[in-house]
Amino acid sequence: MTTLRRADQAESFSDKPVCSEVGWMLAAAVGLLVSATPLHAQTATPVPTQAAPAVTNSALTAPLFYQLLLGELKVRDGDAGAGFSLLLDAARKQRDPALFRRAVEVALQNRSGEAALTAARAWSADLPQDPEADRYLLQILLALNRVSETPPVLRAIVERSPANERNNTLNAIPQTYARIPDKAAALAAVREALSDSLSKNDRAAATWTTIGRMQLAAEQEPAALASMRQGHAADPASPFPALLALELFERGQADAEAVILRHLKAAETGAGTREHSVALNYARALLDLQRSAEARTQLDALTARHPDLPEPWLLLATLQVQSNALPAATQSLQTYMTLARQSSNERTARGLTQAYLLMAQIAEKQKDFSAANAWLDRIENADDIMEAQMRRASLLARQGQLDQARALLRNQPERREGDARLKLVAEARLLRDLKLYEASYEVYGEAVKRFPQDTDLLYDQAMMAEKADRLPEMERLLRQLIAARPDYHHAYNALGYSLADRNIRLPEAKQLIEKAVSLAPNDAYIQDSLAWVEYRLGNNERALEILQAAYAKRPDAEIAAHLGEVLWVLGQREQALKIWREGLLLASDNETLQETLKRFQVKP
Repeated sequence: MTTLRRADQAESFSDKPVCSEVGWMLAAAVGLLVSATPLHAQTATPVPTQAAPAVTNSALTAPLFYQLLLGELKVRDGDAGAGFSLLLDAARKQRDPALFRRAVEVALQNRSGEAALTAARAWSADLPQDPEADRYLLQILLALNRVSETPPVLRAIVERSPANERNNTLNAIPQTYARIPDKAAALAAVREALSDSLSKNDRAAATWTTIGRMQLAAEQEPAALASMRQGHAADPASPFPALLALELFERGQADAEAVILRHLKAAETGAGTREHSVALNYARALLDLQRSAEARTQLDALTARHPDLPEPWLLLATLQVQSNALPAATQSLQTYMTLARQSSNERTARGLTQAYLLMAQIAEKQKDFSAANAWLDRIENADDIMEAQMRRASLLARQGQLDQARALLRNQPERREGDARLKLVAEARLLRDLKLYEASYEVYGEAVKRFPQDTDLLYDQAMMAEKADRLPEMERLLRQLIAARPDYHHAYNALGYSLADRNIRLPEAKQLIEKAVSLAPNDAYIQDSLAWVEYRLGNNERALEILQAAYAKRPDAEIAAHLGEVLWVLGQREQALKIWREGLLLASDNETLQETLKRFQVKP
């Protein structure tokens, strides 16, 4: 992929010690111009058996050699300004990109942005066909926050990119401008630079996508949505607008999903090359939204069309394990492991750890604990050992060896920053999964004492206080969290929902949840809480409206429990049974759903 390279990442002399010895300087000076136009050629005296190859002399003259040597000496001796001037003068005389690059780097090493800009401008002007010159110039302008001066440079980079790489160059632009603090100015500059590209069929889709990403960075989601649609209309089979649609979809823009689906259809029917990354990322997004059936459809299609792609098999196996389709999951994992071992892709190879963990989980579900441990023994990467040990602890606990499981986690060496926290969280979650809520609460309390600035730990401790029926303590912790983080929407939601679920202090509960909604308006779980307090207040029609929207956004067993209850109370019992059945398919062991069905004495 063509990228807009940062000046400080380009290959340069700055990767070597600058003029550490005169001998090195002489060699460097000679080497600078070995590719220059030869002044003359000489042929060695022929040998009776064969002719020696011709010797080509470089264009390095004595005055130039002296100028370069003096320039490097000045830099070494701390007179970087004089050294820079000598090097830039030599670069302009010789029109040599290596010398221009060296002049820029001397300026950058000495934190002289204006001098670096002068050299880069000279480089671009003297060698207009050298793409590296414009890349340096663009990065220096951005580093100096002179965003308004970048459009002509960016336009030149795009126009001079090879035709088969131009769309990738366009796709790299948002990342290049990502560090600019004034997002509106960055958007304006990019839009000006790409104005001509919007009307060119071979790049319109990628151009609209780039503008859309810039709008997204500027928090202009409606504008980004419009640009995404323009890009898709220009080329329905292009993956670029579809990938932007995925970003918008994951941000809660439900309207973007239609573009994703139309792109997938266009790619399948031959309007363009199928871009499997769109389907794969769409499946991931569906999994995050707990829309498991739709994710399964995408993954089934991917594995059928591209059986040699490893990653869809791993995601499919994850779904199959969740639904207890263990033989199918085993087959998917075996396929993945075969493909991953044949791949040189590091990311795919790292996925083997996840595959081994899933195989261990399957064996654990089948109560084959020795096989589960055997799979865990295959994990060798030090970065993944902690996760393997967490699974081992679960195996021990499942066999009634809770003390040994906790000791295994406690005694695990802390190899990386964050391992100490991870160990405590793993222990607390293990205890939570075993429904030992009081013990889990205590471990979270230990974690909070050790990491007092970590508000997530405080929230988790509050949730365990509720599970342990320590409701005053839960409220105290959540109010402490709200005082420390007034924007922590989960705390408002948890406290408000807890009050509503116990049917107490309902006006206060509604106020708390409405605050959470104002902080996270697209969160389906918070909308579920708002609907629940409306239901407790007797506003059943309003509760139904909110719950239907939340369930459409995120099909979830707990939301299904609440939606089914409101439908049941409103007399829509067939619809309630349908929603409850869907909830059981999503998570048959959900406590809220099971309690609801028991309370209404229903077996859907």
